[in-house]
Amino acid sequence: MAIVSEQRARTGRGAELVLLAFALLLTLFSYAQVGLTATGEVPTNLGALAGVMILVAVVAHLLIRWRAPYADPVMLPVVVALNGVGLTMIYRIDVAKDLPGAPNADRQMLWTLVGLACAVAVLWFLRDHRVLRRYTYTAMVVGLVLLVLPVLPVLGRSINGARIWIGLGPLSFQPAELAKIVLAVFFAGYLVTNRDNLALTGRKVLGLQLPRARYLGPILAAWAVSLAVLVLERDLGTSLLFFGLFVAMLYVATERLSWILIGLVLFAGGAMLAASLFPHVGARFDVWLHALDPAVYDRNPGGSGQLVQGLFGLASGGLMGTGWGAGQPQLVPYANSDFIVASLGEELGLTGLLALLGLYLVLAERGMRAAIGVRDGFGKLLASGLAFVIAFQCFVVVGGVTRLIPLTGLTMPFLALGGSSLVSNWIILALLLRISDAARRPAPTPAGPPPPAEGDAVQPVVPGESRPAGPEDGQATEVVRLP
Repeated sequence: MAIVSEQRARTGRGAELVLLAFALLLTLFSYAQVGLTATGEVPTNLGALAGVMILVAVVAHLLIRWRAPYADPVMLPVVVALNGVGLTMIYRIDVAKDLPGAPNADRQMLWTLVGLACAVAVLWFLRDHRVLRRYTYTAMVVGLVLLVLPVLPVLGRSINGARIWIGLGPLSFQPAELAKIVLAVFFAGYLVTNRDNLALTGRKVLGLQLPRARYLGPILAAWAVSLAVLVLERDLGTSLLFFGLFVAMLYVATERLSWILIGLVLFAGGAMLAASLFPHVGARFDVWLHALDPAVYDRNPGGSGQLVQGLFGLASGGLMGTGWGAGQPQLVPYANSDFIVASLGEELGLTGLLALLGLYLVLAERGMRAAIGVRDGFGKLLASGLAFVIAFQCFVVVGGVTRLIPLTGLTMPFLALGGSSLVSNWIILALLLRISDAARRPAPTPAGPPPPAEGDAVQPVVPGESRPAGPEDGQATEVVRLP
């Protein structure tokens, strides 16, 4: 008799625990190194940092073991490492600016706990990501409201020329960070429903299959909204991220390159039109194209001094960097938020910066792997959209700091100072973990007749006879017991 042994699928939780230990050691070592190099003593709030990061790692790990046991084991350690490195750099700049008590680092620790609480809530209450598809158009309304909030005269706040914040008492919040999540839910629900219509072949122009004219409406609407955000809120980053998210998910849904080309042409044309009509948009392009021009450098406000100082910081870091606590990152304005990449490049060098970008690459790749493995179309689109948001935001930030593209004002996920960005990215992590759990969870074994024992012969059923269907290739089979 044949003996069939059933092996339990590996969850990867043990590997996740080991990687979390490495991430915590990296954070604590870096934090202590900054204090010893910059002040000659261990930071006084090292115990608080250790408590926060250990709490984050342990709570998230135990919750995943309970609520999402088959979730990807690499995502959480990567995020903990990035979050810890960001906290270290923020503390480093607090020390360089002689801020008593490192207030920015302490505030970022508090936002880390808030982000963890939001991620825990998502994993606890959202047992199946497909539930979100019921709220496709609700997500659209919520996303548009969040984008419009900063324009309102009572709530909206203008900071550094961009009106992308709302005031909540003494706190400021950037609603576009949450808008990118709910809009990803809307795009996934809309595209999975209308994928066939959007994928219909239209006319062929210059060897390129263009979609039919009546199906260009969604991308034209997204283009119009992104331009409205660019003009009214003076926020190039959010408009670029919003429009890029929609075009990327549209390509994933239809697998048609024409949508990407149309999207690039529309956004490039819209950005050039806005730059020629609105001075605040044109100033961004002047800084990008003529950063070393003395007239542009000395312009106040809106000069290129911040960008040039960031480039000087990256250059002084070289290949290996000055080392934790040995650079001068405080010379760059907003070194702990918009230009934290330049600060890290100065003290960690090109090698350290590439290592951090490698962590982002791993996180995005794991998100795409979850999108490929999940069995429903909505989950595929949502996971791919959320992974694209992380990857594209990294490209936009690093491209702006290195002068590859114009500065946008976006912040590096998990690294930069800012509560709204940190909380929203922890929510994205929770959603990706939930989808990866569904993707990696073994499929239930279908009920059916037991497999034939050793010595049994499997013969095809004669057509026309009434026999139960077999499991392979649609051919009916029956088991004949040999004497």
